[in-house]
Amino acid sequence: MKEAITKEAVLEALRTVRDPDLEKDIVSLGFVKNVEVSGGGVRAAIEIATPLFPSREKFRREIAAAIAALGADPAEVELTCSVRGRRPREKTESLARTRNVVAVASGKGGVGKSTVAVNLAIALSRAGAMVGLMDADVYGPSTGIMLGAEGQPQTADGEKMLPIVAQGLKMMSIHFLVDRDRPLIWRGPMVHNLIVQFLEAVDWGPLDYMVIDLPPGTGDAQLTLSQKAPLSGAVIVSTPQDVSLVDARKGPKMFEQVDVPVLGIVENMSYFLCPHCGGRTEIFGHGGAKRTGEELGIPFLGEIPIDPEVVIGGDGGEPITAARPESAAAIAFTGAAERIAAELGRRALAEGGEESFFVEW
Repeated sequence: MKEAITKEAVLEALRTVRDPDLEKDIVSLGFVKNVEVSGGGVRAAIEIATPLFPSREKFRREIAAAIAALGADPAEVELTCSVRGRRPREKTESLARTRNVVAVASGKGGVGKSTVAVNLAIALSRAGAMVGLMDADVYGPSTGIMLGAEGQPQTADGEKMLPIVAQGLKMMSIHFLVDRDRPLIWRGPMVHNLIVQFLEAVDWGPLDYMVIDLPPGTGDAQLTLSQKAPLSGAVIVSTPQDVSLVDARKGPKMFEQVDVPVLGIVENMSYFLCPHCGGRTEIFGHGGAKRTGEELGIPFLGEIPIDPEVVIGGDGGEPITAARPESAAAIAFTGAAERIAAELGRRALAEGGEESFFVEW
């Protein structure tokens, strides 16, 4: 006669299943939310911490196999996601329902920082997360064009602005508030006030992630965001050549001074992949960002290839991660977003971060 399976035995079996990013078993991580045993059948509800989990079906099979090893009938495994948020030093009222705030920065202009920010946000949104995008690059706002977003922000209560919604993202930019052809000749205090307004006078609502596109460099705007926004972490964007990497080294130092962890570095324009022959050409050199990350102790988030479709999609309001998710560039952007989400989840769990909202798969 087959011995009856108990809930305790199922939990013990599930301790053999480890999260590949967090490198701990799913019971210790608190991912097992419920186990029901009825006769020879088992139903397990598992909730992980990141919406970008490419091996989730393999993960589901591992869980089912661990339970089957007890002699149970094929298990029913319900796999959901609840994004955790790292608890920052403080939160502004408007961002009280935002779990993670990620700044995308670069030491200099011309490295494709805004393109990276937009496509990271799209990748997180496509995974089912609630995502906002704040364009803090006051002098060179481009995210509105990249997302094909137009119009002027409205207010629901006569006080706070409602963000513009485009490509599934809630977004705000000076692009929506002034004439596109009008140059902004603003001093630092005016830029500071606008950024504070974006943080405190916009009704962002609940968000799992807010991505902030910072202006290049380490000036007033970057310091304002670092001090006023409840940043969970920062991402540095660079290209492979030395002139870019020299400036890229300044970003981590700035964030270190304001106690913001650097989640990693992205090498944009890493190589050109010929659409005709598939040949790879490293136009600007290769591997510089990875070496810089190793020297500074910063995780490497990935290499983004040069692809004409990235430019076409950005100019046409269809970012490549949304328009051509199967392309090499989109896959690279998604891989970087996966690593960022995993690192945020790891940090939040280590610090006892709060839970967010269900994302059903």
